[in-house]
Amino acid sequence: MQSITDKIERRTTTDIVYENLYEAIVSLEILPGTKLSEADIAKKFDVSRQPVRDAFNRLEAQDLLLIRPQKATRVRSFSMERIGHARFVRLAVELEVVRAACDVWRPEFASLLGENLEKQSAVVSRNEAEKFHQLDYDFHKLICDLSGNPLVFGTIQECKRKIDRLCVLSLGRESEADILVRDHIELAEALAEKNAEKATEAIRRHLGRIDKTIDEVHSKHAEYFE
Repeated sequence: MQSITDKIERRTTTDIVYENLYEAIVSLEILPGTKLSEADIAKKFDVSRQPVRDAFNRLEAQDLLLIRPQKATRVRSFSMERIGHARFVRLAVELEVVRAACDVWRPEFASLLGENLEKQSAVVSRNEAEKFHQLDYDFHKLICDLSGNPLVFGTIQECKRKIDRLCVLSLGRESEADILVRDHIELAEALAEKNAEKATEAIRRHLGRIDKTIDEVHSKHAEYFE
């Protein structure tokens, strides 16, 4: 039987392998369709194959790897069906979140969003895409928290994760980030007014912008799709 220490060490090693592979896959350092070998990854990280296998299983659960018996493990290609499903679920959830937020919104909430929005504008002006993505994450999470539904953000993030990898092929142009910041400002204004109709229209428009990106990436990079 394994000791507690052994289990902690294995979990820590698995996390390290998982985090490195996750970042490489979502950043497209490792492209869709690429074969991954447990033995090669274990050698690269100087670990046994078990933590690599555990990391592979976690990545498969996130639709990032395709593991098939007797066949090579591959980085999962994009799927229009899975992307469409993630889009639908995220929109449905965020519509309910902003409606709930309008019901409980208080004046002091506006300053919390305002601080985030000021930072967004600053990093966009410096064309710091990575910092903008983190602030975008924080903005949507903050609305969930303020609406009284903090756990809901886990579902939003799971859906977002399925599309983030694709967005690397397109997002990053300063003009697009400017548009997203303006969307965020419009949504914040609607919440401050407790105007549910205006807020839901804003979130529909905001999340709908990804559809054009998806179509463009699908057209230009068909080789990365199933």
